[in-house]
Amino acid sequence: MNANVVKNNRIMAVATQTQTLEQLCINSIRFLAVDAVEKAKSGHPGLPMGAAPMAFVLWDKFMRFNPKNPKWFNRDRFVLSAGHGSMLQYALLYLAGFDSVSIEDIKNFRQWESSTPGHPENFMTLGVEITTGPLGQGIANAVGLAMAEAHLAAMYNKPDAKIVDHYTYCILGDGCNMEGISGEACSFAGHQGLGKLIALYDDNHISIDGSTDVAFTEDVSKRFEAYGWHVLHVKDGNNDLDGIAKAIEEAKSVTDKPTMIKVTTTIGYGAPNKQDTAGIHGAALGTDEVKLTRENLGWNHEPFELPEDALNHMRKAVERGAGYEDEWNKTFATYKSKYAKEAAEFERYLTGKLPDGWDKVLPTYTPEDKGLATRKYSQDCLNKLASVLPELIGGSADLTHSNLTEIKESGEFQKGQYQNRNVHFGVREHGMGGICNGMALHDSGLIPYGATFLIFTDYMRAAIRLSALSHTGTLWVMTHDSIGQGEDGPTHQPIETLASLRAIPNLNVIRPADGNEVSGAYKCAIERAKTKNPTLLAFTRQGVPNLKGTSIDNVAKGAYTLVDCDGTPDIILIGTGSEVQLCVGAAEKLSGEGKKVRVVSMPSWELFEDQDDSYKESVLPASVTKRVSVEAAASFGWHKYVGMEGAMVSIDRFGASAPGATVMEKFGFTVDNVVATAKKVLG
Repeated sequence: MNANVVKNNRIMAVATQTQTLEQLCINSIRFLAVDAVEKAKSGHPGLPMGAAPMAFVLWDKFMRFNPKNPKWFNRDRFVLSAGHGSMLQYALLYLAGFDSVSIEDIKNFRQWESSTPGHPENFMTLGVEITTGPLGQGIANAVGLAMAEAHLAAMYNKPDAKIVDHYTYCILGDGCNMEGISGEACSFAGHQGLGKLIALYDDNHISIDGSTDVAFTEDVSKRFEAYGWHVLHVKDGNNDLDGIAKAIEEAKSVTDKPTMIKVTTTIGYGAPNKQDTAGIHGAALGTDEVKLTRENLGWNHEPFELPEDALNHMRKAVERGAGYEDEWNKTFATYKSKYAKEAAEFERYLTGKLPDGWDKVLPTYTPEDKGLATRKYSQDCLNKLASVLPELIGGSADLTHSNLTEIKESGEFQKGQYQNRNVHFGVREHGMGGICNGMALHDSGLIPYGATFLIFTDYMRAAIRLSALSHTGTLWVMTHDSIGQGEDGPTHQPIETLASLRAIPNLNVIRPADGNEVSGAYKCAIERAKTKNPTLLAFTRQGVPNLKGTSIDNVAKGAYTLVDCDGTPDIILIGTGSEVQLCVGAAEKLSGEGKKVRVVSMPSWELFEDQDDSYKESVLPASVTKRVSVEAAASFGWHKYVGMEGAMVSIDRFGASAPGATVMEKFGFTVDNVVATAKKVLG
């Protein structure tokens, strides 16, 4: 039991008192959650019941938003990092007057195509900023939201006109604080001094396994102090509304540090037999306990019925929100009249438009141009794009000079220098992923990118998956994409990585073959970012030649014929990335022996599958069943393209430590081996 929390005798006393308007509002939140979970027979009622007081104070007294225009730019952002308590957020949205959540939606909690899914989803429910559920992701996203606000404020605010001026609030739980991603992201936020980030920690000491004491006994406040956060504690989060309000006020007054407010609460507050136990964390209360809870909290209303006074009070958010937006519109009108150039650029951000001719800066190459590593071509593209796309911002997980991701015309994003675009995330791949997604979900047109070695996507897999699920316009820039990276050996050489990334729905994976294909990959990635979808780019460490026939535009097709023959091919060689050159070399040898050979460069499976059937047939005709794929990665998935009569030059074991060229040769990634494999297929 949590000794810091007010116990049953005080809770029971509520039923014998006339409830104040604030108590009615708080209990409205609680019982919407109780009734929705009970009807669904599924869900997590404990967090909404315990966190209702802090959520009410935050939304009623501090949050600036417009329920009738959930996308108003200068709104405060709210993140429920403990996304299992989603009914807390849905109750708040309904009570505040958001059209996206009706009482019918509350009744359909966790049902098919409902706007109230089991965990908050930004693409399903207007008013939900972030898709949360995997614990710790939400607080990392909140860091990204606060970072975006700081960057845009530094870029566009003027002494006489602040058009970027809002807070990011986050409610996180014990589980979020246990997950490693929260430590990575919060350490970064403390270093950066993100003063407009305020996190309320629902300190209820209960997780699925029971008391957190079984696994989690550290002093979280001291940990956050060590991160460089301002830390406060509200000891009675069940009843001390003034204490919660004063803590948030103090947090807002501290401008050079993020603030963590530990709010000690009782999970399932008001349920006599289940509060403060794991039994109320993730299961409906049950009919008998619901009845006792209603009696205990003096709630004399039918399921989903709310007191009119509470609803009317909460709905004042609509009028307030209209006022907030009107005030901002006037400020922006003044800004626009004085700073037309900046205003035009800012408006372009918000509409998601790209500047006319932006892609003309992308470099093109001929076979006569010296071959470079595709990571070097990536560096050139990034810098060309940065010169015309000021919304491009990002960096690397301590691999800037290996990934080649520095924007040379900009300085470093650091505390007090938020206008800069080069972000040093430190050795924090997972935190970087969550932060980049948060920047993308800020809804302000920024295009964030995060970079590391391709193998270390394993350290940020959840964030990459959530970028695809949440429709974030994030760019994942990955280098050292195969065994060709060489001496670092099998710990650093990706094998199964490409296949596993390609398996993520809505993630476009592009592995370009040369300079032209790198430019094409960036063109696709930027366009896709503006449609709020992510792209992962995989680049080589080793040099590759610029091939005849590659182009920027062909990358958008996913696969295309690079080398062809007269008539129907005897065999088709399909390659990606640095192995396309092996296919070209093999085709030359086979053609010299009288074989009809087609070479297909296939930088993106996903983009190819987006093409119509006639185009796909034109590239890989069904009548040509003799095919060989060549990729320095696992064979998994290639059967779809080579069929039963084909073969794969691939690697289905871990790599080895040696110079890259040696490793490639030893594992069969040579022209001669591709020729030999093709001859076996031809019989």
